[in-house]
Amino acid sequence: MKKLILAAALLLSVTIASAQFNFGVKAGYNSSLGINDLGSVTNGTYNLNSVNSELSNGFQAGVFLRFGFNALYLQPELLYDMGKKNYTLSVNDANNTFVGTFEKNVTVSTVDLPILLGYKVLDLKVANLRVFAGPKLRFNAGSTLDFKNITGGGFHASDLQKDVKAAQLGLEAGFGVDVLMLTLDFRYQVINDMYQTKLQNVTIDNIPANTFVISLGWKIF
Repeated sequence: MKKLILAAALLLSVTIASAQFNFGVKAGYNSSLGINDLGSVTNGTYNLNSVNSELSNGFQAGVFLRFGFNALYLQPELLYDMGKKNYTLSVNDANNTFVGTFEKNVTVSTVDLPILLGYKVLDLKVANLRVFAGPKLRFNAGSTLDFKNITGGGFHASDLQKDVKAAQLGLEAGFGVDVLMLTLDFRYQVINDMYQTKLQNVTIDNIPANTFVISLGWKIF
């Protein structure tokens, strides 16, 4: 077993040593508006006013590594993510009877660790077009959760319990363009909500915190 582990470590070391290596910094914009919201803009329960009330902007910044193997590459990142998310939620009792609504307001502060596998669809040396996907670990770094505008009379603010998870696993996918040392990414994040609400110890919301992200990076080397 020791010989097998040593051989695997040696093979990994040789593979990494032969790979093209980049290190860079990046910063980006993220929107709290998910694709599910966009798909329901025209129906009777979700309109443009709803979009405007729930849309908020966020920011992320950090560093990335890129190991290139011809057209394939592996890109781990370490990012600090901040922003706001606002939800309007309806609550039903055990008999599925409507008892009220409330607004859930989240101030996001997280550390994200995406590990992306990419492929260069078009490689012109000075510029390339890439597609990528991979898992992402998200760690809470001081996020807060608050409630307001409770209506219906079926419960009170003191009945709502906050549940901010320490970590969550998600996915990212998208495409990017590199021009010389600049790298521009467009990606979509899919992750379960870290900021759940409980009523009488029962989770009453588990909304995926899916967002669009546009980021610009610079390869230092």
